[in-house]
Amino acid sequence: MNTIPFGFGSTASEVLEGVDLTGKTIIVTGGAGGIGLETTKALANAGASVTVAARRPEDARAVLNNHSSYFRNGSVSVRKLDIADLASIREFVGGWEGKLDVLVNNAGVMAIPDLQRTPEGREMQFATNYLGHFALALGLRRHLAKAGGARIVPVASVGSLFAPVFWDDPDFRFIPYDPLLAYGQSKTACILMSVGVSRKWADDGIVSNALNPGAIATNLQKHTGGLRTPEHLRKTVEQGASTTVLLAASPLVEGITSGYFDDCQLAPIVNERGAGPFKGVARYAVDEDNAERLWSMTLAMLGARE
Repeated sequence: MNTIPFGFGSTASEVLEGVDLTGKTIIVTGGAGGIGLETTKALANAGASVTVAARRPEDARAVLNNHSSYFRNGSVSVRKLDIADLASIREFVGGWEGKLDVLVNNAGVMAIPDLQRTPEGREMQFATNYLGHFALALGLRRHLAKAGGARIVPVASVGSLFAPVFWDDPDFRFIPYDPLLAYGQSKTACILMSVGVSRKWADDGIVSNALNPGAIATNLQKHTGGLRTPEHLRKTVEQGASTTVLLAASPLVEGITSGYFDDCQLAPIVNERGAGPFKGVARYAVDEDNAERLWSMTLAMLGARE
């Protein structure tokens, strides 16, 4: 593996300096806000054709129009997608044509205070952060395979250190609902998705690495009263998008798959959370047997086959 000369303070633009993404097609879910917006800006500025998948497309277009100077080397378009709505995902997938080089699973929710469910009965954080993105990737698989060397990049979180997947009760029908446990479960599932993709779709040339973007003050913390992380451990949104764009587009991670990155580096596997600051990835989140179990469970939830 090439040495990666980036770390905590690196920005997305620094990571992609000198990288030419001309001809690359990329989808960024939630790509018009927070680190998603910075991800879109950096990828488009490097020459990519970026599609922002947004629940409110008109609002997304208004935001992106204010940042159009960053898109002069590539292009940005917006398409409607509610990642928690399986019908919306099917419509999005049905309208996609041609190859897809990169899928960035960025959209998410955090610590919803009261238990919410989708029409299918799924817990909302699990459905939004993980299940919908799995359904999206599954629907786009043939387009990813066309690219030859496509990448799937799930944006996970240090929250994965707070909960494994609750195999017998992922929707909190028996376990008392806890916002942080539900969030942690969903982010653990995102990491396990990378492990599953790496094992099952390798013959299609598809690789996947997950990441922790770090502590960044965005609208994501609206249910937690704002960012609580000590200031010296916080990142700007430009720094927060750096690991995402590294995994999405940098040649420095060529040949790496099934990894979990933090501060632009492969994170160590840990056996306990510790007292903080929280670093590393829990062993249960990268376990191949867990990934296989989750994959089968998810297909059953979706009523889908590969």
